[in-house]
Amino acid sequence: MKLERVRLHVLRMRLKSPFRTSFGVELDRRFILVEAECEGVTGLAEVVAMDEPLYNEEFVDGALIALERWLVPALLGKPFDHPCEIAPRLDFVRRNQMAKSGLESALWDAYARAQGIPLWKALGGEERPIPVGVSIGIQASPEALVEVVGGFVAQGYRRIKLKIEPGHDYEFVAAVRRRFPDTPIMADANSAYRLTDADHLAHFDELDLMMIEQPLSHDDIVHHSRLQPRLRTPICLDESIHTPEDARTAIELGACRIINIKIGRVGGLQRAIEVHDICRAAGVPVWCGGMLESGIGRAHNIAIASLPGFTLPGDTSGSDRYWDEDIIDPPVRVRPDGTIPLPSGPGLGFEPKWDLIRHLTEKTVEIRA
Repeated sequence: MKLERVRLHVLRMRLKSPFRTSFGVELDRRFILVEAECEGVTGLAEVVAMDEPLYNEEFVDGALIALERWLVPALLGKPFDHPCEIAPRLDFVRRNQMAKSGLESALWDAYARAQGIPLWKALGGEERPIPVGVSIGIQASPEALVEVVGGFVAQGYRRIKLKIEPGHDYEFVAAVRRRFPDTPIMADANSAYRLTDADHLAHFDELDLMMIEQPLSHDDIVHHSRLQPRLRTPICLDESIHTPEDARTAIELGACRIINIKIGRVGGLQRAIEVHDICRAAGVPVWCGGMLESGIGRAHNIAIASLPGFTLPGDTSGSDRYWDEDIIDPPVRVRPDGTIPLPSGPGLGFEPKWDLIRHLTEKTVEIRA
């Protein structure tokens, strides 16, 4: 295959309700939709960088520049036999993992479509329902949080993730645990604590959590390796894992017992597979994290979660969790048993709603060979 043309669409989608984490409140989602054309076949993917560099160093406008100036030109007009070849060709650019991921993942979709097979099958996944959880932002009170959680438990979600920060943590999670004693619950700190908070974090052991996600700094592995022995609750690393080498180091140091794999954070589908393989060989379970994706990014998450090491429910909730109308047809729907079926069609298995995409697009940049 040969990449002949790329269109970079900058979209803005309004969230159904504000989403609050320890690093801010999101009211809408601005992102880049990558449209990659290869010999008459088009693949799609999403650059999941936030509008501002809050989750990591990347942001939408910076990712657009990286794609337009360096990443897309490096691939245009150059043939490839398999998309596993793409990630090494982009290594000359440091970091910019989310920009790389958007381009590389679109080429995976194009390849699967050209082969006439679902993306999950091209990735080496297993045909099975994908168990999913839901991520809930910080609420005004424990009572409000319990009410929100109750709605998602009633919908069948298999795991509830609660965002926390100092002052909105133990009592909030404890209230949910009291109301739902048998529901799998985890807490996500988004790097809001320090090693000096270890005694406070140890109190969460009383709540029988699946895990506590990224309690310490976003770029830290060493301090997590000191914290984990002090907690019975497994630590899950998210922001700290940018590469397969990071995953290997974290496991060797005992910094975590679980790893969250986000396709964008690790640089694309090939690198996600490599992280998965390292974790599986070490007996470390993984799950697929979310970045408030549109249906395009959500479809990629569904596909990667079909790999056998993804044994824990991920953040790939239904389209109606965040959007009044998603940009794919059909929308992602969660079954009453808390699973999403794998699509049977080629590539992502979902079709873009181009009229809606054009309506939501702020600008488009086209790059040709």
